[in-house]
Amino acid sequence: MIFNIQRYSTHDGHGIRTIIFYKGCPLSCRWCCNPESQSFDYSLMFDPRLCKDFGECVATEVGGITPGANGLIIDRSALLHPGKLTNVCPSRAITISGENRSVSYILEQVEKDRPFYKTSGGGVTLSGGEPLAQGDDMIQLLRELRKREIDVVIETSLHVPWSQIESCLGLASLFLVDLKHTDKDKFCDYTGGDLKIVTDNLGRLAAAGERIIIRVPVVPGFNHTYEEIKAIVDFVSSLPGVNEIHFLPYHTLGNQKYNMLGIEYLLEGLNRIENTELTGYVNYAESMGLSAKTGG
Repeated sequence: MIFNIQRYSTHDGHGIRTIIFYKGCPLSCRWCCNPESQSFDYSLMFDPRLCKDFGECVATEVGGITPGANGLIIDRSALLHPGKLTNVCPSRAITISGENRSVSYILEQVEKDRPFYKTSGGGVTLSGGEPLAQGDDMIQLLRELRKREIDVVIETSLHVPWSQIESCLGLASLFLVDLKHTDKDKFCDYTGGDLKIVTDNLGRLAAAGERIIIRVPVVPGFNHTYEEIKAIVDFVSSLPGVNEIHFLPYHTLGNQKYNMLGIEYLLEGLNRIENTELTGYVNYAESMGLSAKTGG
């Protein structure tokens, strides 16, 4: 399942890229700017500011949506078939995140941008969510892109069984790997995951000779101290063949999505981080022999 295909992107890899956003992630990072990507199922997003009380959503009889004195009342746990609400609301107050798309459909979209890949050195980036948690269809897509000689970048947390990563070896030119922390307890508290899975997989991926760029989301209260970033940099500098690290400053661009999903945003009140605040981290990484910058 995917939740977006973004064309003409100049981020997450070299040149002009088509980004395939897969839906579903084994982690639940508190700062996630795409919270609609976390569930492996459809996600209902509701913006009451756009609601005009047309009633089409109630008429679909999917359950979980009832009129109230102050607008719609939505019980997401009672929704029977949320996919049926796709494109139902004329005012777009209700939108459904998630589409089941075939490999052939995705390839058709990708092929539209092939001329831009050729002139810019770009290609396709698989993002998410977590693309490596998607199963056989994603592997089939990788193989088809390889046959077409289209460059592929995989953006991943590596929080998946090694077998799922191993299936991708040799099929991508670059892995953009999020390394969020080196403290297992803090990692678990803020993401719900197991740090050992990530570090073990990262070591094996580096040993396999794959090209890797490490990306560190810098988040206040989580890892935004010199000591914590130093520990991350020291670990990265020990990995064979890994020589580049990017520091991604925390921002608040996706916060409104939590309200639309009916989810509490646990980092409410945090201020965004400016690139200039990360200069010390970049300098330390460079002192350790890494190529470093802020932003992706």
